Amino acid sequence: MDLSPSAHVDTFCRDNLPPRELWPELVLDHPDVQYPELLNCADELLDRVIEDLGPERPCVLAPDGTRWSYGELLGRASQVAHTLVEDHGLVPGNRVLLRAPNNPWLVAIWFGVLKAGGVVIPTMPLLRPRELSAVGDIARPTLAICDHRFLDDLLAAGVPGMAVASFGGGDADDLVLAAASRPSSFESVRTAADDVAMLAFTSGTTGRPKATMHFHRDVLAIADTFSRHVLCPRPDDVFTGTPPVAFTFGLGGEVVFPLRVGASTLLVEKATPDQLADLIAEHGVTVCFTAPTAYRAMIASGQVHKLRTLRRAVSAGEHLPAATWEAFHEATGVRLIDGIGSTEMLHIFIGSSDEDIRPGSTGRPVPGYEARVVDDDGHEVPDGEPGRLAVKGPTGCRYLADERQRDYVRDGWNITGDTFSRDAEGYFWYQARSDDMIVSSGYNISGAEVEEALATHPDVLECAVVAVPDAARGSLVKAYVVLADGAARAGAGAGAAKVRELQDHVKAQIAPYKYPRQVEFIDRLPRTSTGKVQRFRLRDLAGSGR
Repeated sequence: MDLSPSAHVDTFCRDNLPPRELWPELVLDHPDVQYPELLNCADELLDRVIEDLGPERPCVLAPDGTRWSYGELLGRASQVAHTLVEDHGLVPGNRVLLRAPNNPWLVAIWFGVLKAGGVVIPTMPLLRPRELSAVGDIARPTLAICDHRFLDDLLAAGVPGMAVASFGGGDADDLVLAAASRPSSFESVRTAADDVAMLAFTSGTTGRPKATMHFHRDVLAIADTFSRHVLCPRPDDVFTGTPPVAFTFGLGGEVVFPLRVGASTLLVEKATPDQLADLIAEHGVTVCFTAPTAYRAMIASGQVHKLRTLRRAVSAGEHLPAATWEAFHEATGVRLIDGIGSTEMLHIFIGSSDEDIRPGSTGRPVPGYEARVVDDDGHEVPDGEPGRLAVKGPTGCRYLADERQRDYVRDGWNITGDTFSRDAEGYFWYQARSDDMIVSSGYNISGAEVEEALATHPDVLECAVVAVPDAARGSLVKAYVVLADGAARAGAGAGAAKVRELQDHVKAQIAPYKYPRQVEFIDRLPRTSTGKVQRFRLRDLAGSGR
């Protein structure tokens, strides 16, 4: 399939798409992902909703009392678009780096860039100068728009050729103040459905980051597949979540999915599990996106009564243990929706809801996607056997000028780097990241399975399992455990007793050879800015002998 004529004057993105022979096979025949050749996803998520449901609907909320309607968000996004074009010389195809926590103006600016034909580069607000410099080197942004509170590290990055504008500080050159005097209507650039709308950087834990290239149609496709068929949102829903909008999990759950159906979204800059529970109760939130640890923590701290308004809760970013699913369901009556997605695929492609859920399973392929389990040569393995997860659908991996495209896409399939098995009913069961399988004395041991067994112990708040080199066995299973408040940890004797207690607990849950031969208690697990456990840091820690 040939690309449509592009509206981009700046052709950087088109010029740096991977060669077509390295693209994944895109599945575009599903009836819900049929889009016209000309498509601007900002118009579809704002203008079309207003045409259908009116401008007065609540749209964007914030804990400080901010409440913007759809009409107000559209007006502010249009003012931003005018400012970008008239003050900053933005032309279609220019890349604009965004740096801010989740708040209404970040969303208005995101839409303003897209309406003006720009390409959004969302970044985590806690990235340091070195990381921002790498992003700049890869994506070549012409402009960065930054919350004034996070400006210093961005300026320290010194990205060549990138102008910087701030907002929220009230300075004379504040972009928000400049936008206030501009017209509240803007005729969006008529981008092609396959023009790049966004460069999303992988939240990988090692190596040079990768920029994934997503089209305007891709942004809508994640709403018209996972959200429409699994999440099943309603216009009266109130969404919220803790992932940054710069993380594609957060972008979908906190912006794209609610706005696609005319719902509202509560944008939270930062919240502990207890604070999240308070916000859910205060704002009558009905749909929540966060990590398994947060759901477990809300139960453990007695916050269940504050979750009465929830009808949907989505877990991703880490494997959802069956014990956490069962505990949350028992406490709230809500069936957690597990899911696996990736930055490369933009959002969730395997996940189930309601009666289709099997606790402990990630679920079945989302309508519009196909998935299978393959061996190292790409051949499908029998049900019940572990192998590499391969997936394809209306979205797919396109790295910006990166040779690692050859590793992620093979024979038209996206190879996610996860080890799964599939059962006879078509449910997919997570085993581990493909590089996290532990081989000990010839046995293949899934770290995720050991973690799930540990998580059923009432004193375990969270845990992570890694391999430790061992001369006799090749590797040992080591568990890093964060104990729940009040659990006995005082003194070496108590610590040793707790280790034996946890080891015996695992032996009672799964095959005894899988138990963690080493257990270390820590205060917190190291995580990326998107909340993923950095197991490589734990492996380094284990290797140091500490």
